[in-house]
Order: sequence, then structure tokens, then C-alpha cells
Amino acid sequence: MSSELIPAATVILVRARAAISEILMVRRDSRLAFAGGAWVFPGGRIDPEDYAGQPGDLAGAERRAAAREASEEVGLAVDVGSLVRWSHWTPPDHGQSHRFSTAFFIAPAPSGEVVVDDGEIREHRWVTPSTALELRSAGEIELTPPTFITLFQLAQDPSLHTWLGRGESEVERFNTVIAADGDSMVALYHGDAGYETADPAAEGARHRLVMGPTDWRYVRD
Repeated sequence: MSSELIPAATVILVRARAAISEILMVRRDSRLAFAGGAWVFPGGRIDPEDYAGQPGDLAGAERRAAAREASEEVGLAVDVGSLVRWSHWTPPDHGQSHRFSTAFFIAPAPSGEVVVDDGEIREHRWVTPSTALELRSAGEIELTPPTFITLFQLAQDPSLHTWLGRGESEVERFNTVIAADGDSMVALYHGDAGYETADPAAEGARHRLVMGPTDWRYVRD
């Protein structure tokens, strides 16, 4: 039986400091069942009120949910109109009670002090994507696969203009397939030779996150 797929939204908030662009990351409470202790972007499930009386408007609800979660979790008033779609993530179905199908947005951070809710969210930090990846490699922070890959994408071009100037026609959807490969778990994505068969040894193109005991590698031909 397939587990319930719950719509959710998250937002990557970007600020410029001199010639450096930083993003806001938050640490989830370690006792939470979903991504407990991980560093993520502000976000959460879509609530009924996010539909604003339009039950079929999922796209609008995702935007409103992303802005609402930023307000609730870090105290920042994000303009819904400033949100640019970045990607969409759906986890594999392994019989868990529910899964979050999550829309990722990116937006300029509004002015104001970050104040975490000290409930679901325990800490925050402004950090460059490259630094966040280095902290994960050093074992200082935990990341989820979608966060890791998003940071990897952002680190390829640290230009604030490029990040916020993407057209929404470029939105990529990641529907994850998980497989084991020796000591590593491998998340397979569209375009990988092993995607349809969940076979990480299949010969051909690569689009995957290899999650070893210590090192993670995002590989894409």
C-alpha cells in the first residue's frame, strides 16, 4: 500500500553581504520524527488555509505555505510575489506513514531579525552553500538529500542575480528511487541508467546521490 503523499513547501532565503551571497538555514529539533536534527531551509506542510478558499490551487497554496512557514519558523515576512520556484522533490515510497512532496522556492531575504520559534526550529545560521557542504563533510551538520543537492546546485554559481533570475520553466522535479550499493545508499534520479530498475550498477548515464558512511557525492553526467 502506498503511503500518503503530503504537499509541502520550503524557501531558500538569500541575502547579500558585500560580494558574498548567503542563505538562511535552520536546525530542526532532534526529537522530531521527520529530519530531526537536520539543517534545512524554512518550510513545512501545506495547511488548509494556504489554499485561500481555492481548493484546487495547489500552486498558489505552495507559495503561501512557503511564506507562512518563514514567518512562523524564523520571524521573517516574505513577499509571496518574490518567490521563484527552484525545484520539486518527492521521496520514495517505502511504506512510511506519510511522505512530503515538497516545492522548493528561492527568494531574497526580507529585512528584519531572524527569530526562530524554538519549537520545531532550534538554531539558525547564514552561510554560503559551499560552506554548508564543507560543514556536512566535516561531520558538523546533518543534511537531507534534497538539501544537499540544492546546496550543491547553488554552489556552482554563487551569483545572487543568477539564483533569483531563473525562469520557472526551468523547474526540475526529483522523484527519488533508493538503492543499496555496498556500504553506500544511492538516491537515483531521472536520467540515471539505473533509475527505472533501481539498479545502481546499470551501465550508462549517471544522475545520483551516493551516500557513503562518511562522504556524499552528487554525480550527474
